[in-house]
Amino acid sequence: MNKTQHYVQGQWQSGSGEGIPVLDSITGEHFTSTTIEGLDVPSILQYGRAKGATLRKMTFQQRGNMLKSLALYLDKRKQAFYEISYRTGATKRDSWVDIEGGFGNLFANASLRKLFPNQSYHVEGDPIDLSRGGRFMAHHIMVPREGVAVHINAFNFPVWGMLEKCAVNWMAGMPAVVLPAPQTAYLTEAVVREIIASGILPEGSLQLISGTAKNILDTVQSQDVVTFTGSAKIGRLLKNHPQLTAESVPFTMEADSLNAAILGKDAVPGTPEFDLFVKEVRNEMTTKCGQKCTAIRRIIVPQELIEDVQIALANQLDKVTIGDPRLREVRMGSLVSDAQRNSVKEQVAKIAETAEMVYGNYDDFEAVGADSKKGAFMKPILMREDHPLQNEAAHITEAFGPVSTLMPYNTLEDAITLAKMGKGSLVSSIVTNDDKIAREYAVNAASHHGRILILNRESAKQSTGHGSPLPGLIHGGPGRAGGGEEMGGMRGIKHYLQRCAIQGSPTTLTEVTGMYQPKADYKESPKHPFAYHWEDIQPGMSLKTHNRTITDTDIVNFGNITWDHFYAHTDITSLDGSIFEKRTAHGYFIISMAAGLFVYPNKGPVAANYGLEEIRFLRPIYHNDTLYVRLTCKQKVDRDSRGQEHPSGIVKWYVEIFDANVDATNAILPPGAEKEDPLVCIATILTMVEKKQEVFTEMTSEKIAECLQKLTPESKPKWGIMTPQHMLEHLEYTYKIASGELQDFEIATPEKYLDVVHDSLYNFEKFPQNSKFPQLEKDTLAPLVHPDLQTAKEMFTAQRYKYLDFFKNNPDAVLKNLVFGELNRYESYLLERKHLNHHFEQFDLL
Repeated sequence: MNKTQHYVQGQWQSGSGEGIPVLDSITGEHFTSTTIEGLDVPSILQYGRAKGATLRKMTFQQRGNMLKSLALYLDKRKQAFYEISYRTGATKRDSWVDIEGGFGNLFANASLRKLFPNQSYHVEGDPIDLSRGGRFMAHHIMVPREGVAVHINAFNFPVWGMLEKCAVNWMAGMPAVVLPAPQTAYLTEAVVREIIASGILPEGSLQLISGTAKNILDTVQSQDVVTFTGSAKIGRLLKNHPQLTAESVPFTMEADSLNAAILGKDAVPGTPEFDLFVKEVRNEMTTKCGQKCTAIRRIIVPQELIEDVQIALANQLDKVTIGDPRLREVRMGSLVSDAQRNSVKEQVAKIAETAEMVYGNYDDFEAVGADSKKGAFMKPILMREDHPLQNEAAHITEAFGPVSTLMPYNTLEDAITLAKMGKGSLVSSIVTNDDKIAREYAVNAASHHGRILILNRESAKQSTGHGSPLPGLIHGGPGRAGGGEEMGGMRGIKHYLQRCAIQGSPTTLTEVTGMYQPKADYKESPKHPFAYHWEDIQPGMSLKTHNRTITDTDIVNFGNITWDHFYAHTDITSLDGSIFEKRTAHGYFIISMAAGLFVYPNKGPVAANYGLEEIRFLRPIYHNDTLYVRLTCKQKVDRDSRGQEHPSGIVKWYVEIFDANVDATNAILPPGAEKEDPLVCIATILTMVEKKQEVFTEMTSEKIAECLQKLTPESKPKWGIMTPQHMLEHLEYTYKIASGELQDFEIATPEKYLDVVHDSLYNFEKFPQNSKFPQLEKDTLAPLVHPDLQTAKEMFTAQRYKYLDFFKNNPDAVLKNLVFGELNRYESYLLERKHLNHHFEQFDLL
């Protein structure tokens, strides 16, 4: 019998002993077992801590791109995971939430790299001035914790449950040890196998213990983090583990949740909201066979509508086909196991002490394509509690399956009270088209819920639904739900970082944070900062401009151009009682003038103005005031290139505008006299700055001649089957296309991919080895055209000059290319550079 394996300390291994049997949820087949006997858990944790150094040293951008690559890799292999997931009782739709929802967490967290600095640690918030004059200050940094993230997961989402947590700790620079629940650990194992096989993560970033290791917390340390998803009972036991207390280990729990959905009094039968409510409840009762921490357990509706809701919901539940989840017509699969089905029955019995079962039963149903006696099938069950304010069973008992309890309310205040009686939940929802009702509920119920969905006819078109946690929002809830928070964008990542306040001078903290701090020493730039590529610009790099005196005519002309005729700029007779003494320069004229002083006019690496992040005017500027600007690199932020743009990053520039007249006055004041601050305006502007192209050798005529000189009939390719002459004849052919001689062909790249393929010319990525040219047979060499290599060299060179002459005489021409579509002169140059580098590298000529 197979055993679900573990990936620990860099290798796959099985536990010893027979283990605990795991059955197929649909057929009852015993197909695998889980056992952790023989695993050295303390060594596994220590291995992760030691290997985690590699992940910690990576920058946020590197970690984010790592997650993106992993998500793309897994997405290409997702079909195999669906086949395995059917064994858990999940339908394809259920599995989509688990599998592709998990990959979505990788994508979402990867995109957060744009919000972090281009370094291995984060700089949080604004600098804090601790002294008058700003020469002693503080800033908070957040560094990766030097432990492991221990994730103890539930059975219901074996893929999403792992990736929603790991995506966050990997982004923070922390390795993980994952413990999936034994019932579905085999699906987690399948995904981990692909993750390890990809080689994308540094070794030690992910270890898998497939099952319950009861001693997992015995040796956790203060730098570790523990998360738990499961029952509140087990969660409380883990949370009180003495080692967690002794080492002050952060512990996050997501536990039982009696989530509530409220129907607004305005949502009567016949309204879109009534129908939305019924469908939402049905979906939440039946998705994953009700085995969701976010499922609707309590259905709270107006007293006068309870019969209508009960009838409508029963009609909807009648349409739910139960059976083998592989079949297209099946809408609900099974519970994960017989044991889980028995547990649900026990919990229903507790609710039934005061409530009535008004829909469903345990035996009277058929399972389509399956034997209902062998699989862990259960029909949806609707309970009804007519006295919910007096009876608490439905508010404290969670039947973790396709079970929900209907209950009435009289006033919105009563509905809020009932929602709170769950003692804390992950999510609540209210369906209403009355925004006053929505506000009243949301504000007053928020203290008891981690998330509140307000659903109506407008939001329903794009709503992700009651039960869908999203990476950008917190996932967690107060009280019974565990009191913790997961995900939440940057907030979730910070859970795995240690915050530390750094104090010192602005100059020192500039070096520590990698971000220019106001009043730090400037690093005078040898040449204009806009003349540098992104890699060569460093925080603190600074330029002082020459002076400019503002004239009255400047102010009048700016007002006429912009139509900004605010009285302070135009009507000097209305200044009494204002803060202005005379005609005042427009604030945006000051910024525009500053740009005129610091902008570098020549074409260079600065590709575009990317925006203005902050601006503050400190005092008015009048005509005859003389200003100058200090332009200083504040921070660098990496970015992905898009479309037809070269790889670039964002540079944030700290702009300080000074009054030269004040400087002059301060210079003649006697020692000890109080001096006026010449600073009149500060702003942060952003520019898009191109990165250096250091991947490809520029293909000048001289360089090409040098490479051809090295090429001999004996030259061997590092990949592929081309001979030197085949390579040159292939390049000659592509030059015929690039010079317009050959244009009678259809573009080979499918239309839906063409834009992406075309735009790839602008990046600095090499062509993959063994790339296939559309007109060349795979693994077959075409007949040679020329008699020998020397002739091929001459014809290649001649054809290249035809290409250069064509665009010299036709600079605006656009020609077709077989692979990349229509190319202009510049794009043809980009293709030539990539293509020649590819083949010259193939024959080791560069």
